Amino acid sequence: MKTKAQKQEELKEGEELFLKAQAVLLVDFSKVRTADLRNLRTQLKADGSRLLVLKKRLLGIILKKHKLEFTNSDFKTSVGTVFASNLEQASSSVYKFFSGLLKEKKIDKPKILGGFDLVTKMPMDAARVTMIGALPPREALLGQLLGMIAAPVRSLLYVLDQKAKQSTSA
Repeated sequence: MKTKAQKQEELKEGEELFLKAQAVLLVDFSKVRTADLRNLRTQLKADGSRLLVLKKRLLGIILKKHKLEFTNSDFKTSVGTVFASNLEQASSSVYKFFSGLLKEKKIDKPKILGGFDLVTKMPMDAARVTMIGALPPREALLGQLLGMIAAPVRSLLYVLDQKAKQSTSA
């Protein structure tokens, strides 16, 4: 059991991280090896995010203070809280980490529970966090968009080039 002073210290640390974060992601860390969690913490730290294991009740206090709804009865398992400085990067890191564990059969089911977008003050379900995490990097998406925009122009130029070649040969 943690003492009241330890809980207040955790609450203070969680509050500081919350104020700096753009998003809060909730993950289930039960049955995940300590070494693997250390790897996740390292990945998140490189992105400017932080994984903190808080009691669900303390997390609820922090979220209610900022007018976000959270009931700790929603989750039956242990909850790890990722305070993300960038929603896309953190969800991508978390998604890749847990899908890697799933492929290696170290865990039996996805461990992403949901989260909160602190910019819009909206809750996110696990499917949305997973969808954001599964997206390719921003640069790849911009490249794909540019390709989609340029494809009709390229096709038109090809047709015009072929018509020009026909008229010169005739």
